[in-house]
Amino acid sequence: MLPLKDDNPTETVPFITVSIIIINILVYIYQLSLGPEFERFIFTMGAIPNKIINHSCLIPKISLPAFLTIYSSMFLHGSILHIVSNMLYLWIFGNNIEDAMGHIKFILFYLICGSMAAFAHIITDIDSKIPMVGASGAVSGILGAYILLYPRARILTLVIIGFFVRLVKIPAVFVLGFWILMQFLFGMTSLTARGSSGGVAWFAHIGGFVTGFILINIFKQQRVRIRRRRRRIF
Repeated sequence: MLPLKDDNPTETVPFITVSIIIINILVYIYQLSLGPEFERFIFTMGAIPNKIINHSCLIPKISLPAFLTIYSSMFLHGSILHIVSNMLYLWIFGNNIEDAMGHIKFILFYLICGSMAAFAHIITDIDSKIPMVGASGAVSGILGAYILLYPRARILTLVIIGFFVRLVKIPAVFVLGFWILMQFLFGMTSLTARGSSGGVAWFAHIGGFVTGFILINIFKQQRVRIRRRRRRIF
């Protein structure tokens, strides 16, 4: 299932969400401009578990402290498909979460979710020397918040099952519930193949999602609780 659009309107302009998307795109364009140095840049700025745990540097003459790569990695992507999918999810769901908590809180929420996502990946693959990059950990936090706040929001979703291809509007609880279920299944499977390849940081997705699910009740504004209560009554 690929979500394309939701029918959940916002009351404010999501300029932080838009800004994060623009920053990610600009960083990726810069990455492409590096040519042969693309991979070196990923290893320099990506979050490498072994490097962070041991406070070491795998590439000499790099001054960026290991712990800061947790944040720099959130704005790096390994491929065009990687960044397009992350930015699509951020655009669909991020505006509502920014609207629910306000612009400044949203920035903090985004960074915390991304950080906890990185730690979730690190503790499940401590010895890995493969860099983790991508906004998916932070975006996963947004998904965790969205499923709790707006479970009944209708999501226009591209459903592909064999030769069956159709656009269907599905409640967010099913779209995002299916998504997190897949992360758990693939995450458990990946435990048997640690260090064999780059792959996907499944536990970063899980860590970000759980963090967002927990923190949204702390970060959301009072008006959101009132609006949801009124929806239930009327």
